[in-house]
Amino acid sequence: MNTLNHFETPQLELLHRGKVRDSFRAPSGERLIVVTDRLSAFDSVLETPVAHKGAVLNGLAAFWFEKTRHIIPNHVISLPDPNVTLAQEAEPIRVEMVVRHYLTGSMWRGYQQGQRSFSGVTVPDGLTKHQQFPEPIVTPTTKEESDREITPENLVAEGWVTAELYEQMRVKALELFNFASQWMAERGIILVDTKYEFGLRNGELLLIDEIHTPDSSRFWSADDYARNPEAAEQMDKEYVRQWLIAHKQDGQYPRALTPEVSAEATRRYLDIYERITGAPLPTTSDDDMQTRMVSNLVRAGIIQEAI
Repeated sequence: MNTLNHFETPQLELLHRGKVRDSFRAPSGERLIVVTDRLSAFDSVLETPVAHKGAVLNGLAAFWFEKTRHIIPNHVISLPDPNVTLAQEAEPIRVEMVVRHYLTGSMWRGYQQGQRSFSGVTVPDGLTKHQQFPEPIVTPTTKEESDREITPENLVAEGWVTAELYEQMRVKALELFNFASQWMAERGIILVDTKYEFGLRNGELLLIDEIHTPDSSRFWSADDYARNPEAAEQMDKEYVRQWLIAHKQDGQYPRALTPEVSAEATRRYLDIYERITGAPLPTTSDDDMQTRMVSNLVRAGIIQEAI
């Protein structure tokens, strides 16, 4: 199946190549973000791309950016291609605002080991795996080579943000989470936790990066959670993580996925897209995604047609 592992063009300056996204400078001075089919897990990019993953992430993020404009402006200008977003340039705030509504993931692992304070939020003894908190909590982390938990007070003391800016981010993060939680609940999905990233443009706070995608969020089936909370089906890339854990050898995770696992990952990404948006992802059978993207970028006036 045709996949997009990377995108190259001599006409655009490469600004950054991340684990999943590649950023270029558009002729207008704005940022062109290409969302590839690469998949990262445990801080490593796998050798096997997952078909349609980039389009799912790009399309879902665009869906949510549009749905939440009434809460906060965002960086999106347009989507010239299913895998591409043209975005306003913003100064990124090097803090991830992690919002959690359930005790799971890394927080549960820390809780099992006796940890009770998470980024300044204290939780009580006696909680169980996947237990819901009375209200969503915000547990920020720094955006560094290795992200770390940090209290709001230390974020301010270390100079990451001002107290006023942090409070603005906290309020907006909770508004976004509560809005999306209600939307998904009506569709049988639990938004378990997620992260938000913000930037500043001319002093205005913007939502940037991605929002409520399977790579930035954890989703559960509401029906599964009601039947057995501790075994709720995870509707995100956790499926791949669990496969990697099960096939770890000599302390090393596999570097590639089997065709069967890759195909199942694709099915899951397409499924969550349709469940959330109510429509299947428009897919194409392009023999060459690079050719399609170049054609779309030429049509959008971002690059010139080769002579």
